[in-house]
Amino acid sequence: LKAPRLFIYGTHGIGKSSFAADAPSPIFIPTEEGANELDVAKFPTASSHEEVLTYLRALYAEEHQYRTVIIDSIDWLEDYIRLELQGEFTAAELGFGRDSLLAEERLGDVLNALNMLRNKRGMTSILIAHTEIRRFDSPLTEPYDRYQPKLQSRFSALLQEWADAVLFMGYEVTVKKTEGKGFEKDVHRGVGAGERTIYTEERPGFLAKNRYSMPATLAV
Repeated sequence: LKAPRLFIYGTHGIGKSSFAADAPSPIFIPTEEGANELDVAKFPTASSHEEVLTYLRALYAEEHQYRTVIIDSIDWLEDYIRLELQGEFTAAELGFGRDSLLAEERLGDVLNALNMLRNKRGMTSILIAHTEIRRFDSPLTEPYDRYQPKLQSRFSALLQEWADAVLFMGYEVTVKKTEGKGFEKDVHRGVGAGERTIYTEERPGFLAKNRYSMPATLAV
């Protein structure tokens, strides 16, 4: 069984980086400051897609004991890629969707490098992303809001196709109903004790998938 390729996204401050840091022998490639407080091995913060590739090439070429490589976060890497493209091409050259195609090519370089680490070094890959709430236009129901990775849709789709598991990390919440008296309306409130849950299967409220026989939820 080959090493897994994981794509984890979740709400701000929920502990995505801390969760990834518990993976076997991890090393972070940070593109932001999310892992600064963690006592784990990490490269200097990358600010371009080429720097990320340089670190991945080093892990491929040099002997080491690391078993998991973590890019934190992939949405910041997407921002760097798009800024790079804007500096290299004119607006006209990036028109008609060419910016998205070029961004996908550069992301593909990173994913190919991760695949090479998986094949040669047996390394697990974990890509971390933030989340946002977007309207989902379902062909079966009225539109509704759902959590999605904070990425452009085509960029996100490429990552989801590449990953063996897309995991959504959220808080366990139940809805408590208080019945109104007289002419008052019923009140519904979200109630939770801060328990974190990882969801491995898609639901109306979020994207998720896995190619393994994983339970639908995992307690963190």
